Parts: sequence; C-alpha cells; structure tokens
Amino acid sequence: MHGPVHHALSYIEFGVTDLDSTRAFYEAAFGWEFNDYGPGYSGIKSPDGDGEVGGLNPASAPSNDGPLVLLFSEDLDASVQAVRDAGGFIVKEPYDYPGGRRFEFTDPSGNRLGVYSEA
Repeated sequence: MHGPVHHALSYIEFGVTDLDSTRAFYEAAFGWEFNDYGPGYSGIKSPDGDGEVGGLNPASAPSNDGPLVLLFSEDLDASVQAVRDAGGFIVKEPYDYPGGRRFEFTDPSGNRLGVYSEA
C-alpha cells in the first residue's frame, strides 16, 4: 500500500449544492463509489479501493472554474510557510477536520489549491 506523497497532487474536491443528487449522478454516470461521512461530506473511493481520490463537499460552493485540487503534506505548518515564502496567499488558515488538518491558498495567478495532512 502506498500512502500519499509529500507535495504531490493527491485529492480533488468538488463543491456541491446537493450532496445526495450529486453523489447519485456520479454513481450512475461513472460507477464511482463513496465513503459516507454523514450529510456533510462524501469521499470518492479510489478505483483500486485503497483510500480516496476526492470528495463531494456541500460546505463549498460549486464552481464552473473547476474543483479544488488538494496536495498532501507531511508537515502542514512548514507547507504554509513555504507557500508564503514563495509568494502565495493563504485564503484559509490551517484548520482541523476529522482525520487531519488543512489550509487553502492562491498562487500568484489566483488559482486556489488546498494542502492537507493526516491527523
């Protein structure tokens, strides 16, 4: 089993207006399977069944500009500093969620990405 790789593309999160109907759409259209975390989140299972590759988040607004791409970090605080040092802008300071911590930033062009670490 391979775990997430430090600073590699790891997870893509879609903002949704209706978790149930959006989940049903991806199940029917593409055969995706999900891990349920209650009414607030559904994780998209990896095709090989090992972990997750993304999620559906009703707390985030959908965007026709694309989903939120997440990078994994072995040291979230160091990654926050690296983003700042490189000229990125932190748009959501680190916060806890079930299973880990996360922050979001924009790059100099305005692309928004997130970085997470496991608990």
